[in-house]
Amino acid sequence: MILGAVAAAIKDEIASLNVEDRAPGMTALALSLARAVDSSAKAPTAKAVAARELRAVMKELRALAPIGEEGDVVDDIARQREKRREEARNRRSG
Repeated sequence: MILGAVAAAIKDEIASLNVEDRAPGMTALALSLARAVDSSAKAPTAKAVAARELRAVMKELRALAPIGEEGDVVDDIARQREKRREEARNRRSG
């Protein structure tokens, strides 16, 4: 099946969120809504309704996503701190 731009992007995001096992019905609904957005070119009202519902479903799916082990703000701060320490050590050593 060939996916439109919105459906392809939603499919990729769902895969990156790793929520298909946690909420299979919601992920199927999100993909269905995304396909509706892609196919509603001649019906702007239907497209707007599908897009609004898609945003709501994706918000819920993002909330269900497991917290990653790396890449959060704390990890970013720790990396920046280590980089500054390394730069300071390099300046002291010459």
